[in-house]
Amino acid sequence: MRDQNDHGLSRRKLLLGAAATSVALPSGLFGAQALPGRPAPYDFADAPICRASAEGAAPVLTGAPRKLKFSWNANAVCSVQVPVAIDYGFFQKQNLDVELVNFSGSTDQLLEAIATGKSDGGVGMALRWLKPLEQGFDVKIVAGTHGGCLRALAPAKSGIKTLADLKGKIVATADLTSPDKNFFSIQLAKAGIDPVKDVEWRQYPGNLVRLAVEKGEVHALTGSDPLTYAWLKDGEFTEVASNLNGIYANVSCCVVGARASLIRDEPLVARALTQGLLDAAQFCSKNPEKAAKSFLPFAPKTVTEEDLVELIRYHTHDHHPTGDRLKSELKLYADDLKIVSVIKQSTDTTKFADKIYADVFRV
Repeated sequence: MRDQNDHGLSRRKLLLGAAATSVALPSGLFGAQALPGRPAPYDFADAPICRASAEGAAPVLTGAPRKLKFSWNANAVCSVQVPVAIDYGFFQKQNLDVELVNFSGSTDQLLEAIATGKSDGGVGMALRWLKPLEQGFDVKIVAGTHGGCLRALAPAKSGIKTLADLKGKIVATADLTSPDKNFFSIQLAKAGIDPVKDVEWRQYPGNLVRLAVEKGEVHALTGSDPLTYAWLKDGEFTEVASNLNGIYANVSCCVVGARASLIRDEPLVARALTQGLLDAAQFCSKNPEKAAKSFLPFAPKTVTEEDLVELIRYHTHDHHPTGDRLKSELKLYADDLKIVSVIKQSTDTTKFADKIYADVFRV
């Protein structure tokens, strides 16, 4: 390894991967053991062991490291555990050689890539994954990774203080099917406000969402970190609500999924992949400064390393459920999505949560 102080995953090291698959959307690939400039290996004697580790030791994978591909959105700070797992050897500890795929396509295309073996797993937001999974992709959710990262903001001088104040207002979002739009629509509905009739939603490119508010075209915005956090720094905006309010304070928003064929055919490999990510998530909760350095090369230029440290502390990286706890959270989200007619009213959400979840630690 080179300089131990060089924690960056250089963007120049990304290898274009679109031609490697029929889903021509992955914007880059990089291997866990191919990059220069990795940090010194983490001393696992001091590692915080997540709950899944204590559920029973599985046989260690033997032989040559098992090669896997794992998809993530490199711009999403909620996926910080992914570069941390590479940087600090959590995958290597599991005898895995994981190649990361920076995937910027739609969730349907991501889940198709996982289901068809173009990728072995991925991370994403539960509120974006559940509808495609209802349609039958052969992908299983295996763990949650943390809570937090969605926010609704309004100008500090607007008088908009609560979601109820959005009645009759226009709200900007980067995607009309986004997790933030769905989440806050659900909360509006729970407050007795029709999120379709009582609120007008307008879509803008992500970097123009704030500008739309500043120009007076809309009254408020919804989005995700790190951008929404960055927009709060200058005091021009105030947070109206987040997905760490109320019952969601102890609910994971982001999940890990694996191709079902990997779970069926190589359950120990699926377990090892999941364990590596959960140990990395726990590491993030205990070492936000180190985690921030791992993610910094991927952060927007408006976000500083200090911002990332605060965000990692704010996001609940010590909450990464599996088992019945995770299934109860998936059921909660499915019930919520029924409220805004995303999940079919006829869907039995208890059976649905059972169907889309796989317990990789029972091997």
